[in-house]
Amino acid sequence: MKVISVSSPLDLWTTVRSVGTFTVACSFAALWAFVKVLRALRWRLKTTQLRGPPRTSFIYGVSHDIVSSKDSGGMYERWTTEYGVAYMIPSVLGQTRIVLCDPRAIAHFYARETWTYVQTPLSLTLLETSVGRGLLWSQGEDHRRQRKALTPAFSNAAIRKLTSVFYDSAYKAKGAWDTAIESSKDGGAVIEVQNWMNYISLDTIGIAGFSHDFGSLDGKRASVTEVFDTFGNNQKASAGNQVLLLLASAFPIITKIPTKRIDLIKKLSAAMGEISDDLLIRSRREKDVNTSGRDEEKSIIGLLIKSEGQDAELHMSKEEVVAQMKVLLLAGYETTSISLTWALIELSRHLDVQTSLREELLAFGADPTYDHLKANFPYLDAVVHETLRLHPPVGEFTRVATQDDVIPLSEPVRTISGEMTDNISIGKGTLITISSAAINRSSVIWGLDAKEFKPDRWLTEDGISGKAKEVQGHRHLLTFVDGPRTCLGKDFAITEFKTVLSVLVKNFVFEMRDGPDTPVEIARGILPRPRVVGEDGIGVPLRVRRYE
Repeated sequence: MKVISVSSPLDLWTTVRSVGTFTVACSFAALWAFVKVLRALRWRLKTTQLRGPPRTSFIYGVSHDIVSSKDSGGMYERWTTEYGVAYMIPSVLGQTRIVLCDPRAIAHFYARETWTYVQTPLSLTLLETSVGRGLLWSQGEDHRRQRKALTPAFSNAAIRKLTSVFYDSAYKAKGAWDTAIESSKDGGAVIEVQNWMNYISLDTIGIAGFSHDFGSLDGKRASVTEVFDTFGNNQKASAGNQVLLLLASAFPIITKIPTKRIDLIKKLSAAMGEISDDLLIRSRREKDVNTSGRDEEKSIIGLLIKSEGQDAELHMSKEEVVAQMKVLLLAGYETTSISLTWALIELSRHLDVQTSLREELLAFGADPTYDHLKANFPYLDAVVHETLRLHPPVGEFTRVATQDDVIPLSEPVRTISGEMTDNISIGKGTLITISSAAINRSSVIWGLDAKEFKPDRWLTEDGISGKAKEVQGHRHLLTFVDGPRTCLGKDFAITEFKTVLSVLVKNFVFEMRDGPDTPVEIARGILPRPRVVGEDGIGVPLRVRRYE
């Protein structure tokens, strides 16, 4: 028997305390492991076990393969062909995700999103760090309340009034491009279009949403534009950062570790917060002076100020109000500029499409109104939606089930035990992934030409296959998702997209600088962005000349 030697009462107490602390720590560790095992067993009993690709990494499952892939949507589509419209993929540190690639299953999922299926702990942590507890972060009743408070600012009537703002931004860019072309010797100029689309989008959301001109199109440099640009130019993110983000899906606390990207996210949040505070203070003063205030209350910032009142029907805290402004700044800057850049790339690759679009626009003559843009330009509408189909700004998302559920399928799948089933049981805690890129570009859903940029598919009744019509999103796309979390700014974004594109295509001819076969890759900004291979940052240089 081992004898513990103690030379004094103090030594005795120290020994007892150290042994006690170790015992307590071991007990907590054992309890944590026991709870984890019980949850895993319950999940396995409650969840249909599906087939799927084998684990390629003991630590990452297949997550690293997806993140590093040049075409993650294509990976999901290939797995769908092999394993069916619902399958399981191994994820980080033993986690498993169910992937849905079936229109009926996805419709069921969307109908229950923000209640049964909610943001993952990692998503909540990153969203709170970057934009706060606003519309993107909130769930359930909080999400419904915040969304309802903002909805009037995105009505048809509100967007109709904002169309002139979209035109103003587009014509500012046109003026600068005219000057660049005039100073060139060959009647054309090489223009890095992605930065210009960024500036158009940022100035537009500033004026349309908050009556504030960032002045990016005039060459002004605000703190928020500098941080936005830093994201786009910071392409050499270390492998360590990628590893940390993958591991954070299992342990969100890892996001507290300071990395260059996390520091940038915090810096962006602080910059947007300062601007939001300044805009709110100024707008409150103006509201006090303005006695009518009816139009102002229907603007984005007007509705936010109105919701601050304690007696407001849809009251939002100051923290929530600032978070909404951050969300709108971020969304207004990122998504529309990415879509516009992709449209100019596709039109430069397909000069016949560019010519047809220009002919439609020129035949109309004057700048179209909001109502004309919605109803009188079928080819412009086709180009816009084909761009949104092929290049959704957000390619996939993952949610976690807060309760057990049963998801119906439009066609049966084979389980891991070999049985066929036309529905799958979902246990609480199950991770569900949907790839909008895979669904939008699926050959099974959209036809054999699904990977081609083909606006004509939107112009005939049989151009969209029957399977695509089963997808319950805007125009059968998942670009704006669906259900309670459908993008609130969808019509705002589409109208801005059409307005800017109509001005640019009527006045300029676009070509890839190095020919139509110039390779384009995905670069990492805040969201994935296009970049011409070999360019720095998010460079997309196009050869631009006036249309005569």
